[in-house]
Amino acid sequence: RGARARPPLSWPLGAVVAQGCHAALAAAHAYREQPDTGAYLEQGGAMRTVVLEAPDENSLLDLAEALRRNGVEHRLWTELPEGIPTCLALRPYPKDRVRPFLKEFHLLK
Repeated sequence: RGARARPPLSWPLGAVVAQGCHAALAAAHAYREQPDTGAYLEQGGAMRTVVLEAPDENSLLDLAEALRRNGVEHRLWTELPEGIPTCLALRPYPKDRVRPFLKEFHLLK
């Protein structure tokens, strides 16, 4: 959630980046046996990753629920001990499979 990096919250950039890293690693680990995950990890320096912004917590939670209902594997990362959902990472998928769920989100800037 990009809002974490802007006032009034103003988390340090490193803290925001760390949240994304935590979620991405959690998803890669949880779904490491999936063929798409293995193929993605084998790309090494040629990996393609997109970072999108959820405008608020409700949007992030709604996305997580829509993904769950539709069998799209992901990890919702929650910052502890605060219990704040901060980001979500999907396991690697073909774009066509996940585009319908992500089309309303924009690149994080």
